[in-house]
Amino acid sequence: MAKLPGVLALPRMLRHFATTGEGLPEDGSVEVDAPDDALRAVLSAARSGTWEPAATLLAETRSAADWYRRGRFSAGLAELALHHHGWLDDWNRARPGDPDLALVLAELEIDRAWEIRTAARARHVSQEQFHAFRTLLDDATPVLRTAADLNPGDPVPWRILIGHAMGLGAPREVFDEYLARGRDCDPHDLGLHTRAVQYLAQKWYGSHAEMFDFAESAAAAAPEGSLLRGLPLQAVTEYALEHEAGIDRGPIAWSRIEALVEAGLEVSAAYGPGDRRAAGFRNHLALALIRCERHHEALEVFRLIGTDARTFPWAYLGDAREVFLLLRKGVRVQVSRSTPYFGGSSPSPVAEVPLETLDPGTTATVPTAAAMALAVVRAPMREVREAVLITGTTMRLAPAPRGTTLVETAPSADPPARRKGMRRTLLGEGELPRLARAFSRGETWPVLVVTKEGADYTLRLYRDGRELTAHAWWTDPAEMPTQEEAAKRAAALAACYSVADHRPLTAALRGTGAPLQQVGETFTLLGLPPLPAGFGERPEPLADMRGAQVVARRSLFGAIKETLASDDSAQRGGELPPLS
Repeated sequence: MAKLPGVLALPRMLRHFATTGEGLPEDGSVEVDAPDDALRAVLSAARSGTWEPAATLLAETRSAADWYRRGRFSAGLAELALHHHGWLDDWNRARPGDPDLALVLAELEIDRAWEIRTAARARHVSQEQFHAFRTLLDDATPVLRTAADLNPGDPVPWRILIGHAMGLGAPREVFDEYLARGRDCDPHDLGLHTRAVQYLAQKWYGSHAEMFDFAESAAAAAPEGSLLRGLPLQAVTEYALEHEAGIDRGPIAWSRIEALVEAGLEVSAAYGPGDRRAAGFRNHLALALIRCERHHEALEVFRLIGTDARTFPWAYLGDAREVFLLLRKGVRVQVSRSTPYFGGSSPSPVAEVPLETLDPGTTATVPTAAAMALAVVRAPMREVREAVLITGTTMRLAPAPRGTTLVETAPSADPPARRKGMRRTLLGEGELPRLARAFSRGETWPVLVVTKEGADYTLRLYRDGRELTAHAWWTDPAEMPTQEEAAKRAAALAACYSVADHRPLTAALRGTGAPLQQVGETFTLLGLPPLPAGFGERPEPLADMRGAQVVARRSLFGAIKETLASDDSAQRGGELPPLS
C-alpha cells in the first residue's frame, strides 16, 4: 500500500498530547469540593441518622479555633441537611442551644433560600421566587443572630451574615458592621474575606476598583503562610467574567492583573502538590493563567491541584466538573501543540498574501495552509457553530442541502489587528483535518474533510475525535489502492452515512478519472451535497455562499466561556461561593 502523504502522519499535537498528561489524575478521579477524610466520615454517619460525630467534629474546630475547617465543615453539613435533615432534627432535640448546631442551622437557612431563588441571573428569576427568597432570608435573621451570639470569637457566623446581607440588599453600613465584627474575631479569616470580595464585586454592591483594592490590601496584611495571600486571585476571576484579557480591554490596568497572577504563582509555590488548603486559590490561579494564555504554567497548576477541583471559579461557566476537565484538556492541547515534534522550533508556514478585506495595497502576514480544505458535517449549522468555538480558529460555516453544514477556515475574516497573531490558534495552525478531529469530539455526527494538495485530493472521515478512515486520489494511476484497501475504506464511509451497499463506493475510490470527479461521485453515493463552486481553485469558496456565517476565533478561556455559557441564564453570576 502506498503511503498517503500527510494522511496518516500524526501531527505534533497528537505526538505530545499523551506526555502532557503526566502527573495529572484520571478524569474519573477528579471530585468537586471533595470532603476530607474527617468530614467524609461525619457525612456518612449523618446519612445513617447519627448526629454525634458531626457535633464532635465541629466542637473540635471551635476549641482549636480552626476557622477554615470549621467553615468548610459547617457548609458541608448544611448542604447535606438540605435534603437529609433527620439527623439534624435529632441533634436539635438532644442539644438545643448547642453553638455548633446553631452554626449549621444558620448555614442551612441561607441554603434553603438560595435553593428557591436558584443561581440564575436576576432577570431569569421570577417575582414569586424573589418574594419567597427574601421572605426566607427575613425569617432567618434570628437564627443567624443566634449563631453569632452563641459563637463569640468565631468569624464564620459573620461570613454567613454577609451572605445574608447580600441576598437582602442590606445597606452598606450593615456589610461594614459584619465585616468589622468578623475581623475582630480573626483579621485574616479566608472565608470572611472571600465573601467580602464577592460583596464588593461590581455585579453586587461595589466596583472593580474597590474589589481589587480590598483583596490586595487584605493579602498584603496577611502573615506569611496565610491562605489569605491568594485572595486577589478571586478578584481576578470576578473581573475576568466581564472583561477580555489584554491591554486596554477593561477599567483595571492589565499590568495590575499580570502582577496579581505572578504573586499568585509565588503563593502557590509555598504549598506542596495536592495541598487541600491551597486547592482553593489554585483553581482560581489556573483560570487566571489560562486567561493570560500562559498554558504551560496553567498545566503545572492543574498538576498541583490534582483531583481537588472546586465549585468556583468553574461553576461561573457551567457545570464545575465538566468545565474543569474541559479546560484542563484544552491546556494540554495548547502545550502539546506548541511543543516541537523533535525539538527545536517549528513555526507555522506563513506567506505575504494580499487580503481583499484590507485597505487597497496593503498586505498582512497570515498562515497559508499547504492545502485547500473543506469539511462537510452531517449536522445543522447551529450545532456545528457551537462545536467549532473550541478550536479557537476563525471558521466560516454555510448551510447546505440534506441537513449538512459546510465548514472552512477563514483567516481573511480576522480583523487586521489580530492577523499578526494568526499562528496562535487553539488547536492547530489552520489545518482543517486536525480541527475537525477537535470539534467532532463528543459529537455523534460524522465529519468528512476533503483536501486538495496540488492536483491530488484526499478524504478523511472523523467521528467523536477519531479518524475512521482516509483515502487519497492521485493523478498517478500507480497509486491506486488495492480492491481490499478500497473496500475497507468504503465500508467505513458507508457505515457512517447509512449506505446499504458499499460496492459502488469501492469503485469510486478506485476510480482513475479526474480526482475532483471521483470526489464528486463519492459525495453523491454518500448522499452529500456537491462541493461548492470554486473549491480547489481558490481559498475560502464559502465566502460567496448564501447564508454563510463567520465564527471568530477565541482564546481558550473565551471559547469555553461562550461554548458552555451561551445561555446566560445558566451562568451562576449571583451565587455565593463557598469557602475556597
